[in-house]
Amino acid sequence: MKVWRYEEVAQHASRDDCYVVLYNKVYDLTDFIPHHPGGPQIIIKYAGKDATTIFDPVHPQGTIEKFLPADKCLGEVDTDTVPDEVRQEREALERQEVERRKNLPPLQQCLNLRDFELLAREILSPMAWAYYCSAADDQETLHENLAVFRRIWFRPRVLRNVKHVDPSTSILGHRSTLPIYITATALGRLGHPDGEKNLTRAAARTGLIQMIPTLSSCSFDEIVDARTPDGAPTQFFQLYVNSDRKIVLEMLRKAERANVQAIFVTVDAPQLGRREKDMRMHFDDAGSNVQSTSGDEVTRDEGAARAISSFIDPGLDWDDVLWIKNQTRIPILLKGVQCWEDAVQAAEMGFAGCVLSNHGGRQLDFARSGIEVLEEVVQALRARGRFPSPSFQLFVDGGIRRGTDVLKAIALGATAVGIGRPFIYAFSTYGVDGVVRAVQILRDEIEMNMRLIGAPTVRDLVPEMVDLRALHSRATTVGDRPDTNVLDPTGTTKSRL
Repeated sequence: MKVWRYEEVAQHASRDDCYVVLYNKVYDLTDFIPHHPGGPQIIIKYAGKDATTIFDPVHPQGTIEKFLPADKCLGEVDTDTVPDEVRQEREALERQEVERRKNLPPLQQCLNLRDFELLAREILSPMAWAYYCSAADDQETLHENLAVFRRIWFRPRVLRNVKHVDPSTSILGHRSTLPIYITATALGRLGHPDGEKNLTRAAARTGLIQMIPTLSSCSFDEIVDARTPDGAPTQFFQLYVNSDRKIVLEMLRKAERANVQAIFVTVDAPQLGRREKDMRMHFDDAGSNVQSTSGDEVTRDEGAARAISSFIDPGLDWDDVLWIKNQTRIPILLKGVQCWEDAVQAAEMGFAGCVLSNHGGRQLDFARSGIEVLEEVVQALRARGRFPSPSFQLFVDGGIRRGTDVLKAIALGATAVGIGRPFIYAFSTYGVDGVVRAVQILRDEIEMNMRLIGAPTVRDLVPEMVDLRALHSRATTVGDRPDTNVLDPTGTTKSRL
């Protein structure tokens, strides 16, 4: 295999003659440019250069082998010929990473989930932070997801024996130590080299269920292989539906072979929302498990979210999700339902449940929170004799930061809640141990507050324990706080997170 001098590679720096260095190997990407899932621009930008630093955090192992024939690997780079400026840039990035992390406090000083978020903001790269924390437009939905829980109050019962409390439950027939599951979030390796595998290992240690994302930056197989020898944790799979139905079928079969226990089809993303904080970073890579094979031109300066989502089918409809349901033995649920009419239709069509969610505030601004929608969904299903029902379970995600938030959702009829961002922030700062610590914090809060409201088990959490009189007292707060999406004098975005 040929050993290339760096300056030799640099001579192949055009669209019609394009070599790129990845992991000290030289690849001829000339013929691949029109077929790149994320569009041609990113490849052309790095033509004749080393693209490892932009490629590695957002691509799972095996990506190169999946898309490129073996003969496109032309040899290795003589590392002694790498220019000083390239070497210095790499070293500077490494120093910045070390510098950001050196002042992390001991893990035990994190006392709530918000502590992880504050620390993550300090140690994540600007691109990673922008992607993880961004939300749609003026971020009103993001903040409503948090604010809504402050409008729900408890009606505690007293003189109940709460010497022993049991927060465990069953989710779709599978045991969970808490009424919580780790919901799907994309691009985990932006925050930590082990990415989503941190969540797999933490879920196994804590007895939670993990939902594998379509857009993970570890491969599906890597995440599945990170399970313990006894198969823990139980895993679900979140599915973005590809316009190419053959790819959808392949993913269903892969999930079956991996013993995935449920598939959550995302139905609230015919187009990815306008996440301006992310867009300002001008993210220009295609992400990880992007499934598209289209060579269509894609604008690369609209942030990570749009860069990784071009394959999602905007024409997805009820017939399509019913087709998916009929193609597999795995229970199918709809993720991103936002009104009672759609929840009732899902129940009537035989789906196993739905997640009431506005995508963490990242899609439609001024979409209602999942827990507000939960109230009307329960009423509508109960009126039709479909609630409670083990064959159709309700879940909520978005804005859950405290054990009390979890208890409010369960009292209103949710089987469990999904938590995403807080666990990303936890592993971005402290790896697996950070996620385990975050789960323990939630467990402590849940158990304490179950005692204080008089509910020794999850089954004892009932609607009569919450006061909903203020639930619908929403008020827009535009203008009452600084805009998160405006530029400050340094060119970065202001954040109130």
